[in-house]
Amino acid sequence: MPSTRKPRFFYGHIIVVAAFFIMMSMYGVYNTFGIFFNPVLTEFGWTRALASGAFSLSWIVHGLLSIVMGGLNDRFGPRIVLTLCALLLGGGYLLMSQISAVWQLYFFYGIIIGSGLGGIWVPLMSTVVRWFSKRRGIATGIVASGIGIGTLIAAPAANWLISIYGWRVSYIILGSIVLVVVVLAAQFLRRDPAQVGQLPYGENEIEKQGLRLRVDGLSLKEAAHTKQFWLISGMFFCFGFGVFAIIVHIVPHAIELGTSAAIAANILATSGGLSIVGKVVLGSAADRIGNRQVFIIGFIMMSAAFFWLVPATAAWMLYLFAVVFGIAYGGCAVAESPLAAGLFGLSSHGLILGVLVLGFSIGAAIGPLVAGYIFDTTGSYKVAFLILAAVSIIGLIITLFLKPIHRQIGNT
Repeated sequence: MPSTRKPRFFYGHIIVVAAFFIMMSMYGVYNTFGIFFNPVLTEFGWTRALASGAFSLSWIVHGLLSIVMGGLNDRFGPRIVLTLCALLLGGGYLLMSQISAVWQLYFFYGIIIGSGLGGIWVPLMSTVVRWFSKRRGIATGIVASGIGIGTLIAAPAANWLISIYGWRVSYIILGSIVLVVVVLAAQFLRRDPAQVGQLPYGENEIEKQGLRLRVDGLSLKEAAHTKQFWLISGMFFCFGFGVFAIIVHIVPHAIELGTSAAIAANILATSGGLSIVGKVVLGSAADRIGNRQVFIIGFIMMSAAFFWLVPATAAWMLYLFAVVFGIAYGGCAVAESPLAAGLFGLSSHGLILGVLVLGFSIGAAIGPLVAGYIFDTTGSYKVAFLILAAVSIIGLIITLFLKPIHRQIGNT
């Protein structure tokens, strides 16, 4: 039975730190796919659409496994789930160093790495919202900022490693880092405060104000019968479509424009670094203005950034794009889990969020594939960027139609 007496140390802070380091290492390395893009294509002569297909497959697998892993997290907690995923993801990178055929690229990256990635976002975000009734936005913002810091570090580091050791050895180094960091950090995770005899942060204050979020919430079946569930799925699809089309293709696009590989890597790193600002600033703002408003702001900024990218040719223009895009996608990313918690409650949060994230994963799979195909057929990304802008506008329109569920009590 959780104690109502305020402990001297709240274990939720450990949860946030451990989850931050997991996000930083796993997604930081995963987001370097675009850095490895040109060296791998140069060695094997594959088209951009063909290589992007492996990344897309990883997101399909990620989306499907997110549902399973979200349910397992609700039942067994994040420590077991994250340890398993660390072995899959780290092992996948080690195997990537040995590829010699396209089927290996699809199997190692698409299936194995995609499976490992499927147990990261949903279990971690679902765990964090269970630990915080108050300041949920800033807590998830800190955790999600690990992705931005990881990208900020990993992108130039991967480019440097490839220039010194080649892409194969670089995958071995990065895969080993993922294995060690995530397996160790996962051992500190606990599913909810009751496991250590505590209450969620701010629970007593929330109850006094009569604003307590339902801890029972809706089941997946009940949630799926609401229009909000499908609106959020559409929002997440549009979000994933744009974000990962850029993460995969912004580096080769910058190189096509004549920038060096190092500058191109730094542009990707800049978007990751500025996503930290979006996650922390907009995550904190979400506690006051609501997560729906954060998505509205994010989609407006991303639409503008994609339109800007069409005529952008100079390096400074690409850096400016990275700043606006990074802040926008960082804010939307951190609003995902709290938005679902505010609308549907916590009892099946991991499972519900896992199904919702499938929409994001499908978008993240299709976006890079479409961008790669357009480049292969036209020799330019301009049409692709216009499509990304249009999809973001559709996401904005969907968000504007999102309203609270009548039974909902929390902050959306």
